[in-house]
Amino acid sequence: MTLQQLKYMIEIVNCGSINEAAKRLYITQPSLSNAVKELETEIGIDIFIRTPRGITLSRDGAEFLGYARQVVEQAGLLEQRYLNKKPSRQLCSISTQHYAFAVNAFVNLIKHSGADEYEFTLRETRTYEIIEDVKNLRSEIGIMYMNPFNRGVIEKLLRETSLDFHSLFTAKPHIFISTENPLAGRKFVTLEDLQEYPYLSFEQGEFNSFYFSEEILSTVFHKKSIHVSDRATLFNLLIGLNGYTISTGIVSADLNGDNIISVPLQVDDYIEVGWICNHQIQLSKQANAYLSELESVIKKYSLLLQE
Repeated sequence: MTLQQLKYMIEIVNCGSINEAAKRLYITQPSLSNAVKELETEIGIDIFIRTPRGITLSRDGAEFLGYARQVVEQAGLLEQRYLNKKPSRQLCSISTQHYAFAVNAFVNLIKHSGADEYEFTLRETRTYEIIEDVKNLRSEIGIMYMNPFNRGVIEKLLRETSLDFHSLFTAKPHIFISTENPLAGRKFVTLEDLQEYPYLSFEQGEFNSFYFSEEILSTVFHKKSIHVSDRATLFNLLIGLNGYTISTGIVSADLNGDNIISVPLQVDDYIEVGWICNHQIQLSKQANAYLSELESVIKKYSLLLQE
């Protein structure tokens, strides 16, 4: 087993493909495939599961990659200390549902990293893909929510994929609307108040189950419903169509301006937002730094909500 082989395995996971990893490593695909097979034979486990749709990490592979990342990180520190090599590029990948506070924390992470070189990845994506990203170590951390409706399904899926959920905060449901919306001056709104307004939600692709919806009350019927794939489009439609979406109440004026506000939604429900990780690996320094930034951002906006 060599340090180079470990770096190969990490790059394959980061790319999600042997072909793409080979291009980034400037080696041929057969050479990289052979390196994988040789390492798997040497250590006696299958690191990857091959399927017609590509490769994914096996359960043993996830544990192995956790150790491999620690070894590569420590080797880099030794080279910096004793061989006077410049620090390696800082790496960090995060997958998240469409939360502005998650982006805020990511911005702060980069600003405070102090790195001359870095390669950070932020994926605002679908619920099922967040779980897949963290399971296969394409991302170290995933940000998502649970509530009484989806908890059983999500917890079962996390158990099956060796992932742990760590709570960040619990919030009462709010709607996000434009400051020009007729409901903007209300102290709270009800579902009946919203019947004539377009309801906006994030589409979930082929895993379009109610349990994977990013919005609570996903089984409620809406007269007017629009599905979108990105947060910028959703906010534009909130303004242009007087639409609404349901979320935590934490909206970032820094990133989204002052024309989107939150109003409490009077329903008997809650939203518990947390982060998931693979319990077989140790988080990197950058991932832990991101969690610290996330907690700071959440604390700041939670205080604003209480004012």
